Amino acid sequence: MQDIAGYCRIKEIVQIRSHFLEAELQRSVLHHSFDEQPIADLSLKNLDLEKAKQSFQKIGRDLDEEKMRSLGITVPVAKRFSPSIGGLILFGKQTERQQYIHDARVSCARFLGNDKVEILDRFDVEGTILDAVDAVPKFVARNTRLAAEIRGMQREDISEYPPVGIREALINALVHSDYSLTGSRIQVAIFDNRLEIQNPGMLPFGFTLEDLKQGVSRVRNRVIARVFSELRLMEAWGSGYKRIIEACRSGGYPEPEWKELGASLRVTFFPHPKTFLERTQKATSNTEELIPRQISILNQFSEVDNLSFRQIMENLHLSISERSLRYDLAHLKNLGFLIPKGKGRATIWHRR
Repeated sequence: MQDIAGYCRIKEIVQIRSHFLEAELQRSVLHHSFDEQPIADLSLKNLDLEKAKQSFQKIGRDLDEEKMRSLGITVPVAKRFSPSIGGLILFGKQTERQQYIHDARVSCARFLGNDKVEILDRFDVEGTILDAVDAVPKFVARNTRLAAEIRGMQREDISEYPPVGIREALINALVHSDYSLTGSRIQVAIFDNRLEIQNPGMLPFGFTLEDLKQGVSRVRNRVIARVFSELRLMEAWGSGYKRIIEACRSGGYPEPEWKELGASLRVTFFPHPKTFLERTQKATSNTEELIPRQISILNQFSEVDNLSFRQIMENLHLSISERSLRYDLAHLKNLGFLIPKGKGRATIWHRR
């Protein structure tokens, strides 16, 4: 049965890739990108023009109707101009984006441990992909650690993951995602041992990972790429990989890994060695602050990932009040050994 299931899964992936390649090839032959296509049902009033103008004003530039046409934000339809798909992705009002391009957004999650079983924190960027440029790094910052290094008389904080590399990989995902694929969106997943940024869309037709590493550029979304470049969010096309690698090397981070998964592309970052070492050292030193009863509580999690308050109480086989156990659990939480989920008697305690 496993062989049959595996075969069916492989067949499904091949079909997805074939469909993707066929659509990509057709657009390539016609010299069109998906985001350049018009949405004939809509007009300029369906764009948040004030927000669009503010984005350009931040860099000292104006945005008028002529500029929107030159960037492809609006395109001609019969005798008028309508938003392009890229224009709607970048500057569309929320109602219209929900209706026409529901999956053109970013979802973030911080997971417990190294798999996707338990979610500790979740965040969906409700704005446009331009809003995600600032919102996602804030989510990453609040869900990752800092290590400290003293250089001379100055203290320097070291982020768990390279901020410049993460931002660059995020922008690459926003610009190069295949927004024609439904049911799939850009995902940022944080685990104890890695951070993943995954976007819908294989590498462009005829393009390989080696091409990516060599700086060869193949733009999938021309409108989005033009606007990101105009807003100075993107430098020279094809330089993203190089900047990510340079950010990791200069900061002492392990080099990230790129991998194609079905019809998606994923880049994986790994923690800075000092943040990982500091967490290990902290955990070791913290055990010295525990009394035997608290060590017994931790031992209950040696073979399971989570327990309820009642289960912990029963497993102790000690005469202890609920108040004392709550104190012990709070202490273990403050030291970073356990994480509570839920409230009151429904609280489930997880091993960190």
